[in-house]
Amino acid sequence: MPSLPPIGRGQPLALIAGPCVIESEEHVHFLAAEIRKIVGAFVFKASFDKANRSSVASYRGPGLEEGVRILAGLRREGYAVLTDIHEPSQAEKVAEAADILQIPAFLCRQTDLLLEAGRTGRTVNIKKGQFVSPHDIRNAAEKVVSTGNNKILLTERGSSFGYNNLVVDMRGLEIMREFGWPVIFDATHSVQIPGGLGHASGGESKFIPTLARAAVAAGVDGVFIEVHEAPERALSDGPNALRLDLLGALWEKLQAIHGLEL
Repeated sequence: MPSLPPIGRGQPLALIAGPCVIESEEHVHFLAAEIRKIVGAFVFKASFDKANRSSVASYRGPGLEEGVRILAGLRREGYAVLTDIHEPSQAEKVAEAADILQIPAFLCRQTDLLLEAGRTGRTVNIKKGQFVSPHDIRNAAEKVVSTGNNKILLTERGSSFGYNNLVVDMRGLEIMREFGWPVIFDATHSVQIPGGLGHASGGESKFIPTLARAAVAAGVDGVFIEVHEAPERALSDGPNALRLDLLGALWEKLQAIHGLEL
């Protein structure tokens, strides 16, 4: 089984990458292999269920049972895996197939979800809700800590700024790092335009490199990037995904910035 790459101060810049949702077993294995060719060690990310899609008609994923089976197969191939959980009852089962349990941004204050994630002993990645200040996300992390689990990541993914818009306050990255847990920057959801297409979210993927470079310069410990070989055909969040063939050049720049004495 894989081991998580070290994430935190003094460590190489970490990358969490993959498609928004599991589109098929073949697709996740293809993308995982392609990303590894480009960047080496990384954490593969894909959701088995996108429970917060804008429209009831939107594709959600293969579901819990099939999704866990697919992700477990990736772990057998040597990939570290991150995926979301949406309900407390999912935590224990999903922990069998994932190295990191992710708490979706909209659910970051859900006490029972955080407690059950913490009790698995897995690393818990808490995505800071669009409605939560950098200072307040500490309360969510301390719910996990109360279970005896201090393996926590905090992820910035933008804050609501009026209707259908997100902004990133780079000061928040420093505020969250002061808590002592590693901080990840979600460069793709930060350029999302929630509900921007009416029936689905839009996005401005052209700004992914700009925000990612700024966040790494600000001192984050890792970057979260949803990638797809053809974002225009992605079944979820294509407008704010990075095209796979752009990942290599961006990752080289981010590593170079991370290596500077800033």
